Amino acid sequence: MRGQVFGWRWRPNPLRRRSDVVEAWTVLLVVLLLLIGAPAAGVAAGRWAHRDAQAHAAAERAARDRVSAVVVEGAPAAAPSEHGGKQPMSWVRARWTEPDGGSRTGQARVPAGTERGDRADVWLDAAGRSVQAPPTDTDVWERALATGTCATGGVVGVVLVGHFVVRRVAIRHRLAEWEREWARTGPDWGHRWA
Repeated sequence: MRGQVFGWRWRPNPLRRRSDVVEAWTVLLVVLLLLIGAPAAGVAAGRWAHRDAQAHAAAERAARDRVSAVVVEGAPAAAPSEHGGKQPMSWVRARWTEPDGGSRTGQARVPAGTERGDRADVWLDAAGRSVQAPPTDTDVWERALATGTCATGGVVGVVLVGHFVVRRVAIRHRLAEWEREWARTGPDWGHRWA
């Protein structure tokens, strides 16, 4: 019995309507798009985002100089976090030697809890100002995975909304077909022939 019920929309059947066939093809297309199309879109978007983020990180690394600085004043202690995550950064005064050999004291971003006299890496832009470090490989991968996941979710959402719309239209057509047929056969229903 189960084999006869499954796929009834594909086999010739006097009860099958055109809307049933459209709905069956739509379900097949939705399954293919969800199993193949959505992951493929996510992978493609993730690969594009990875290449873009790698190029951006390489450009930032090339435009900035990393120097070692001595912290002049201690950074505030890190507040305990229930989620763990990245260690917070603080702006403190530090002294470093610039790439051209001159000494400079200024604000630098260091991990929370860094004490006076500790050494920390400082990234400088072309003007010699302390700036945020360029993205790491982990940051690049996080961006790629987030982009790929969002693209996959977006494709899934569009496919499901499209399926919902097609299904609503198919149901409306099916009900209209039934109404027309009932209008044709309803008046004769229940009459006794003598």
